[in-house]
Amino acid sequence: MPSRRDLIRMSDDELRSFLRSSKTIIINSNGPGGYPHPMPMWFAVDDDGSVRMTTFRKSQKVRNIGRDPKVSLLVESGEEYNQLRGVVIYGRARVVDDLAVVTQTLLAIGGIGNLADPVARKGAEAAVAKTAAKRVAILIRPEKTVSWDHSKLGGTY
Repeated sequence: MPSRRDLIRMSDDELRSFLRSSKTIIINSNGPGGYPHPMPMWFAVDDDGSVRMTTFRKSQKVRNIGRDPKVSLLVESGEEYNQLRGVVIYGRARVVDDLAVVTQTLLAIGGIGNLADPVARKGAEAAVAKTAAKRVAILIRPEKTVSWDHSKLGGTY
């Protein structure tokens, strides 16, 4: 008989769909003195499952990641026990201070990262240019993922 953990684990397709339908992720970096530093962030997921986000260059997250690149990410949803769904991703964050990468990340977060029309793409890039210049990208490749979807229990606990 499968374990309860096996029963509620999301498949790769379910996990990808859940992440792509979510707007906010909590990044936990290791703050000064070793205390976790959780912060909500808008994010995008690459085709390979990597997570990307942007933040201001001088943010606490950037300083924390500079000291220790290990992070965890959390996305969750549900109001009742039988609706609870979520994922925790463990990985190492990489801070990228490259305007093109930051711009692409901002466009991906906005859902417009793959604009085929060159005029529309140029307009979108111009719209994010001012904030992109003040930001860095944070890229996380998952090393371990834990997921749950309590609706798979069919109302039994």
